[in-house]
Amino acid sequence: MKIGIINGPNLNLLGIREKSIYGEHGFDQFFESLKSKYTHCELHYFQSNIEGEIIDKIHEWGFSFDGMLLNAGGYTHTSVAISDAIAGVTTPVVEVHISNIYAREEFRHKSIITKECAGMISGFGLKGYDLALQSFM
Repeated sequence: MKIGIINGPNLNLLGIREKSIYGEHGFDQFFESLKSKYTHCELHYFQSNIEGEIIDKIHEWGFSFDGMLLNAGGYTHTSVAISDAIAGVTTPVVEVHISNIYAREEFRHKSIITKECAGMISGFGLKGYDLALQSFM
């Protein structure tokens, strides 16, 4: 099984920024633990702060992978283009958010991409990625 994880803007700062919201750990170390746990899967990881690069990665993986996990960060609430990219591919996408987006600022309560995703996990910290991976098993 081939699964890709895409993280959007500012998620390269996990473990550094707003630790009370996003936790103490960086994603690279967490990704290594996922690879150790899911040895039967071929896991890939990509992070970008640039909307077009995220869209390009969705297009690249969107016809050959078995699933994708996407934390679009702030683009969740603004990017029609990312929503359209998800709609245009055949690989199912699970939307992941580290924080509970409904317990935060009002503008974060609306996700433009959810309607194109197979499901959404929000508020479980980095464990949300693990839960999303389990949905493909």
